[in-house]
Amino acid sequence: MSHSSTPNPEILTFGEAMTMFIAETSGGLAEAERFQRRIAGADTNVAIGLARLGFHVGWLSRVGNDDFGTFIRRTLEAEGLDCRHLSVDADHPTGLLFKERAEGGADPKVAYFRRGSAASQLAPSDADAIDFSALRHLHATGIPPALSSSVRELSHHMLGQARAAGATISFDPNLRPSLWTSESEMRETLNSLAAQSDWVLPGLAEGRLLTGLDTPEAIADYYLERGAKAVIIKLGPQGSYYRGSLGGEEASATIPGFKVAEVIDTVGAGDGFAVGVVSALLDGRSPQEAARRGNLIGSLAVQVVGDMEGLPSREQLTAMEAGLPALSSP
Repeated sequence: MSHSSTPNPEILTFGEAMTMFIAETSGGLAEAERFQRRIAGADTNVAIGLARLGFHVGWLSRVGNDDFGTFIRRTLEAEGLDCRHLSVDADHPTGLLFKERAEGGADPKVAYFRRGSAASQLAPSDADAIDFSALRHLHATGIPPALSSSVRELSHHMLGQARAAGATISFDPNLRPSLWTSESEMRETLNSLAAQSDWVLPGLAEGRLLTGLDTPEAIADYYLERGAKAVIIKLGPQGSYYRGSLGGEEASATIPGFKVAEVIDTVGAGDGFAVGVVSALLDGRSPQEAARRGNLIGSLAVQVVGDMEGLPSREQLTAMEAGLPALSSP
C-alpha cells in the first residue's frame, strides 16, 4: 500500500500488538488442546475501535520478521489502520500470548511470551518519520512504558511532540504491575505521562493505586491540578465519573452504566470505554455524552470472547445512541 498519496493519520496510537491464542474450551491452559488465533493489545484495541468509527488511525510499533508479525499487519490493515509506522525488526520475535477461556465472567488467566519481543525494542527513533503537525489526536496507554526503558523514552517523546504540535492527548494508565520493576517506578512514570495528557482515563482501582487517594473526586482533582483538562474514571458496572473543564466550564457528573445480561469476557472493556470517550470528544460531544458512550461501548466489549470483536461500526453506534434517552444537563 503506497502512502505517498494517502494523507497522514489524524489519530496515532503506539505500543505492542501480540498474536493471541484463546483456548476453545474452558479450564486451565494445561488442559487446552485447541486454540483460536486472534490479535491482542490494549493500544490496538483502541486503534481498531476508532478506525471502525471512521477515523483515520495510524499505528506505530514493531513486529518480528515472522509469520505472527505478518498476521498482525494483515489484521490491522484489514481493520483500516494505517501501518506506515509499523516496522519489521529482524532480530526480535513478535510477542505471543495464550488465554484460557474463563467461565462466569471471571478474569481469564493469560500466559505471555513477550520478553525481548520486537515491540519491546521500540525507541524514540521509531518516531522520526511522523509528521506531528498533521496529527489531531494521540492515544497512549501505560503499557508501552512498562516494556523497556527505550519504549518509555519513546512514550515521553510521543506525548511531548504531540503536545508541542497542538494535538489532544488521551491517556489510559492500563496498569500491568507485573511488567514493572517496582510499584513506585510505575506510579512515577504513569503520573508524569498523565500530566502531559489532556484526557486521563483511569479505572477507580488504578486511580487509587496511582494517587494514593480514595474517591473519584479526589483522584480527578489530582490529575487536574497537574495539567489534565478532564478526568473520566471507570467505575465498572456502575458506569463512570467525569470531572474537568472541557468546553470552558468546570463540570462533574456520574453517568450510570448499562445493564449487561451476560458477561462473557471482561478483557477489553476498558479499551472499549476509551474508544467511546475519545471518539465522542473528537466528535465534539459533551463530556457527559462522552462518558455515556464510553459506558456503552465498554458494555459491548464484555459480551464477546475476543478483545475487540464487540467494537461497533459507526452505523451500529449511531443506531444504538439514537435509542438512548436524552441526557439531563447537570
